[in-house]
Amino acid sequence: MKEIRFLMQTKDRLSFPFSRSSAIIAGFGFFLLYAPIAALVWGSFVPGVLISGSGASGGLTLEWYRRLFADPAILEAFEVSWVVGFWSTLGATFLGTSAALALSWGHFPGKKAFSILTYVPLVLPEIVLGLALLTWFVLLNLTLGLVSVILAHITFSTSYVLMTVKTRLDGFDGALLEAARDLGASPWQSFWRVTFPLILPGITSGALMAFTLSFDDFLITYFTAGSGSDTLPLKIYSMIKFGVTPEINALSTLMVAVTWVAVSLFFGPMRRRGSTLT
Repeated sequence: MKEIRFLMQTKDRLSFPFSRSSAIIAGFGFFLLYAPIAALVWGSFVPGVLISGSGASGGLTLEWYRRLFADPAILEAFEVSWVVGFWSTLGATFLGTSAALALSWGHFPGKKAFSILTYVPLVLPEIVLGLALLTWFVLLNLTLGLVSVILAHITFSTSYVLMTVKTRLDGFDGALLEAARDLGASPWQSFWRVTFPLILPGITSGALMAFTLSFDDFLITYFTAGSGSDTLPLKIYSMIKFGVTPEINALSTLMVAVTWVAVSLFFGPMRRRGSTLT
């Protein structure tokens, strides 16, 4: 017993410097990550154009939020981003989930080549993909607008959904489907009652990732957008040409808040479920 206690104390003494260094490095990393976000949030409440160089005087204010909600151009761009994000997420989730099921369980010629090609949108530079999509839409004689932006976003976000769902399917126990079939379930019943609930977390994660990528995409949208299809990133880009105003800070703060709430609602139950299982 004394030897075991001695070994544990020795291990603690040896690991202490490393744990302290790791904590310092992690703290510095979190500071670099969240300090700009904190400055952005603070800049949305100060009564002065912080980034342009004028000092803030007086107390905090909600004036910039009032101006934000009174700006029809920003609200229109926000609505366009939500419409594009919704439809592109819906299309990418359907295509990505279907492709993941085909690659995991299907048998067809060219399966290996198709599996490799699914990684191309993940590593291809956005400027190349945007230019390729623009050229393709011109060849199809498709007028650039809301439809072209949605199709472009489906193109690059489908691979992300495919990867998350396929990862979930790789750990799937096929014996569950065999048990369902032995109990008299049809193929569709076994899919909806066994397969779908088990891969739903992967589908949800892929859908959230697809929506996030669509909502904040700029480069591909810049190549494929037409008249009346300016998304929020394009609108912000046009505004910062004349300087970053606190209205943009207020808009970014609201986006951070929505993202935080969405992540909390999604990952909170998963963490509680995991702690319950352990």
